[in-house]
Formats: sequence, structure tokens, C-alpha cells
Amino acid sequence: MARDTEHSQMLPTEGGLRVIVLRRIPETGFLRLHQIIGCPARNGKPAIPAIIPVSRSTWWAGVKSGRYPQPVRSLGQRITAWRVEDILRLLDEAGEAGRQPIRHRSLDP
Repeated sequence: MARDTEHSQMLPTEGGLRVIVLRRIPETGFLRLHQIIGCPARNGKPAIPAIIPVSRSTWWAGVKSGRYPQPVRSLGQRITAWRVEDILRLLDEAGEAGRQPIRHRSLDP
């Protein structure tokens, strides 16, 4: 039985306050791009908050450069998705990088 992983995201609200949004992300499976970078509400459909808040062009540039994981394209002719495990690993690595102490370089020769 697969467990879900909770992902929290801070969103700005009116008055400068922030709200924590919790989303459940399955530990296995696939995510489409709109589930990763989010999607605004439209045509009566609710907004999908971003797991990784970047634009489509930034995401694809990151995929091309190797910063973000490669998609799986073997699911169908017109289907592009990412493994949940790869996205969770990316989030873990980003969290680890955020916990590293900042190293200051001396400007002295």
C-alpha cells in the first residue's frame, strides 16, 4: 500500500499574511507538468497550487540543463509526465541545499 507524502507551500494572501497549503503527493506514480508547476483557476476548475513554483519555460530550461528530472514519454504518444519519486528527490535535495551553511569567500588575495 503506497503512502502519500504531504507537501506544504506558503502562499501570500491579502495584508501580507501567509497561508500554508498542504497537498498530498503519492509516493509513486506520475505527475503532469500542471501538477508540478501549478495552474490557475479557470473555466470553473479550481487552481492547482505549485509544488515547484516556476514558469513553464523555466521548467523546460531546467529539464534541458539537467537541473530538473527528465520526463517519461513512454506512457503514450502525447503524454509527458514525471515520476513522483524524481520530483520528491528534487524537493529533498532542494531542502538539503537550503539547510547547508552559507560559505563566504574572502575577498582578500
